[in-house]
Amino acid sequence: MNRPLRFGIEEEYFITDLDTRRLCEQPPGASIEACKRVTGDCFAYEMFQSQIEVASPIFTSLAQAKEYLVTARHRLRCTLESFDLGLLCAASHPLADWRTQQATGQDHFLQLFEDYQCVARRSLLSGLHVHVEVGRHLDRIQVMNEVLPWMPLLLALSSSSPFWDGVDSGFMSYRQTACDEWPRMGIPEFFEDEAAYAAYIALLIRTGTIKQASECWWGVRPAAHYPTLELRMTDACPRLDDALCIASLFRLLVAYAMDQPRPGSAYSQASQWILKENRWRAKRFGIHAAFIVEGYDRPFSAEQWLFLAEQMLGDAARNMQVENAFSQARRILRDGTSAERQRTVFKRAIRGGEDGPAALSQVVDHLLMETAQEPCDSIATPTL
Repeated sequence: MNRPLRFGIEEEYFITDLDTRRLCEQPPGASIEACKRVTGDCFAYEMFQSQIEVASPIFTSLAQAKEYLVTARHRLRCTLESFDLGLLCAASHPLADWRTQQATGQDHFLQLFEDYQCVARRSLLSGLHVHVEVGRHLDRIQVMNEVLPWMPLLLALSSSSPFWDGVDSGFMSYRQTACDEWPRMGIPEFFEDEAAYAAYIALLIRTGTIKQASECWWGVRPAAHYPTLELRMTDACPRLDDALCIASLFRLLVAYAMDQPRPGSAYSQASQWILKENRWRAKRFGIHAAFIVEGYDRPFSAEQWLFLAEQMLGDAARNMQVENAFSQARRILRDGTSAERQRTVFKRAIRGGEDGPAALSQVVDHLLMETAQEPCDSIATPTL
C-alpha cells in the first residue's frame, strides 16, 4: 500500500476534583464551555457530566496524531486547572462512585439511560477509539474479520481499569467486564460479509430492537457514518505514547487486511470461539495472559504473539514508516501497562500506612501526572 491510510483517534477523559481527587459529578458549566472553546469542533460530550471526549481530525501520519493529541491534552488540562479540576485519561476512575454521577442532559444520552437503566448508570468508563479508513471497493466486514483475532492483544496492551467502585476488581480491564452488561458490545456476531451484516441490522431495526446501526457497540465495528473500521475494545491510555502505539498497530492490521486477496476468509465460528476466550484472558490477566493462536496447539505469551504480529506486519510497517510501533509495544510488555502501574502505586501507599481511599488518591495523582506527560518515545518519528 503506497497511499497514506487515513485514520482518526477518539480519547475520553474524566474530570477530576483536584482537592478531593474524586470524580467531579457536576463540573461548572463555564469549565465545559471553556473546554469546548479550546478544542473547537473536536469536542464531544459523553454520557456523564464528569466526562468529555476529543474526536480528532483526520490524520495521514502518526506524527500528525501525536502533535494534535499533545496539544489537545495540554489545552484541556490547562483549561480545567483554572477551575481547580484535572484531566484524567484512564478506562476507570479509582475514586469514582457511579451511583452519584449525573447524566449529560442531551436527548441521545437520556434515551440511553431510559432504555438501559442500571447498565447505563454503571457505564462510567473511558475508551480509546480508533477509526481507520477502508477502501470503498472492499467489504468492511471481511476486513474486520481479518483483524478481529488480534484485538485481545491490543486490549491487553491498553489495560488501565483495575480499580472499580473503590476496590481492586482483580481484572486488568474491568471496563471490558462492565461492557459485557450491554447488548451488542464485546465480540461482534459472526458475519460473512457486508450483505449478512446489513441483513442483521435491518432485522434489528424492523423489529424495533435498535433505531440505527450505531447502536451496535462491538469492540470493532464498521462505522455508521464514516467509511472506516472503528476499534472500540481498547481502554483509554494515560500515557499518550501507549495510545499512539495501539492506534498504529490497529492501522497496520487494517492495512495488512486490505492488501490480502481474500481478507477474512480464514475467520470462522471456531475463530470467534478463540477470540472470545482470548478476550476473557486479556481483560482478566492483561499482558500476562496465555493466549490461544489458531493453528498452534500451545499457548502464546503476549511477547510471542507480538513477535508473530511483527513478522506478519513488518512490510506494512516499513511502507508506512511506523516500525517503531513494535519497539513501543515491547516497552509496554517490559515496563508494564497502566493497570500494573496503578496497582504498584496503590500497594506502595498501603505498605506506607495509608488506608484504601488515601492509597487510591495517590493512584489518581499518578494518573493525572501520566495524562499530562508528553510522549517521550520515537514512535511517531519515521525510521531513517
